[in-house]
Amino acid sequence: MVLNHLWGLYTHPKKEWQTIGQSHEALRSSLSHILLIALIPSVCGFIASSQIGWNLGAGEPIKLTTQSAAMISVAMYVGMIAGVFALAYLVHWMAKTFGANPTKTQAIELAAYTSTPLFMVGLSALYPQLWFMMVVGLAGVAYSVYLLYSGVPIIMRIPEERGFIYSSSVVTCGLVLLVALMASSVILWSFGFAPVYTS
Repeated sequence: MVLNHLWGLYTHPKKEWQTIGQSHEALRSSLSHILLIALIPSVCGFIASSQIGWNLGAGEPIKLTTQSAAMISVAMYVGMIAGVFALAYLVHWMAKTFGANPTKTQAIELAAYTSTPLFMVGLSALYPQLWFMMVVGLAGVAYSVYLLYSGVPIIMRIPEERGFIYSSSVVTCGLVLLVALMASSVILWSFGFAPVYTS
């Protein structure tokens, strides 16, 4: 079932990782999870940008036109899915260095379930205050990193010591991917995909 591990990752993460590690659901299940969860920040971001308006602390809320908000939301959705797959590729690629031999499905599972808290942060966009988004975003990043560190030894079936170094390498790659996504958005803006604000 889609999202069947979501609650467990928040209430008892290590036990849930063991369940994920033992069952290794079909690739379709992980893909469905990614495609569904990535909708949360995209849809909430669209609503916040076009209907509510972002409050940056001073002045009137800033809104985008519906067309501009939709275009950015679709690009965000595609970028997040691409980021999960890129992270899964890096997890799989680095595995042999750390004595692990995961399948591609295991790598996608690890990337998908680890990124879940980051995608859930998108719900906070429905209260588009910059300070609030920063606080919730930091909590989401922290919990994603915790899930990664607790999940790598279980999913990859390696000792915790090697799992710690492996996880640290994955976090570093994740930061590089984040910077690459941010650079891509700046490049797209320069080609005419910049946000269009309402007057």
